[in-house]
Amino acid sequence: MKLDNTDPYEPELGASEWREQADDEQNVNKTGTTTIGIATDEGVLIATDRRASLGGRFVSNKQVVKVEEIHPTAAMTLVGSVGGAQSFISSLRAEVNLYETRRGEDMSIEALATLAGNFARGGPFFAINPILGGVDDDGSHVFSIDPAGGVMKDDYTVTGSGMMVAYGLLEGEWHEDIEMDEARRLAARAVHSAAERDTGSGNGLVLCEVTADGVDITEYDDFPDEDEL
Repeated sequence: MKLDNTDPYEPELGASEWREQADDEQNVNKTGTTTIGIATDEGVLIATDRRASLGGRFVSNKQVVKVEEIHPTAAMTLVGSVGGAQSFISSLRAEVNLYETRRGEDMSIEALATLAGNFARGGPFFAINPILGGVDDDGSHVFSIDPAGGVMKDDYTVTGSGMMVAYGLLEGEWHEDIEMDEARRLAARAVHSAAERDTGSGNGLVLCEVTADGVDITEYDDFPDEDEL
């Protein structure tokens, strides 16, 4: 039997609800953001700024920590809407814990990236574009996860509204033999440079080092001098 426009299973209602959510985007807490991931032989360095804003016009929070541990040797950044990113990370962490409880072993970083892509593709997680960085038996890995669920691995990556400025610095100074100390200073400079021009980025720095020993997150209320890193 052909369904008419009043049928309860007609999909237009759901589409309308999503349009209303998009129209209300200016009232959503968003990280704006500059987030960076760099893979080295020693581990992965992740750097982010600390600003959250409403619609990109008003700074709603100056102390956001935009990176969280989601695995014993992996971390993920929060990019996009704060609520969507938090929900995404919580769901992903729960699946990782379930996997490791059932199998008695850690999930590989590549499998974790695939799972993250599947989650982003299946939704609903509003406007996210995180970086996943981790270490396993195969070495150090950095992945970017796009809002449609695309998973891309690279030696270094940047997401967020300040990405063009940060990429410009990284392109000029990254090299294949980069070590963790150098990556830390380079990422800090790149986030600081982005914050100088991008209104969605600023208010300090968070550095996360991921190694085979675990995840170490350090918060700075401002942008530190290189000798403080």
